[in-house]
Amino acid sequence: MCKTELLTTFRSVDELDKVAAELFAQFPNEHFFAFFGKMGVGKTTLIKAMCSKLGVKQNVCSPTFAIINEYSTSTNTPVYHFDFYRIKSSAEAYDIGYEEYFYSGDFCFTEWTEKVVDLLPNHYIRIDIEENNGVRTLHASLVDA
Repeated sequence: MCKTELLTTFRSVDELDKVAAELFAQFPNEHFFAFFGKMGVGKTTLIKAMCSKLGVKQNVCSPTFAIINEYSTSTNTPVYHFDFYRIKSSAEAYDIGYEEYFYSGDFCFTEWTEKVVDLLPNHYIRIDIEENNGVRTLHASLVDA
């Protein structure tokens, strides 16, 4: 059985492959990862590293204007990457059919999740990232409401 929390720190993007591996090792059966943190803290960059670990070959970038990007793993499994920064309310997520993605069982990574927290599934991994003097602290925990 895996632990339900992970606390780690990192200083550079060179460490993100290790952080991504730690997340997948800590939560091996999880597919929904909700990211929280200020702009520029490294949410998208960590998602890129996680997608790389999944074998995604496409260019992984924040879907700030599109709201959602879809990638494929090395086994052609979909990976959904959301950026809710530009939405005004969680009601806008209904327009993109969020339920189809959130409840697909495929990997979902959400940024600016605080804007849609009321729409999240009952079971997901919450990832909080904070930065202080160049050191980023990541706290990941299982939410099982």
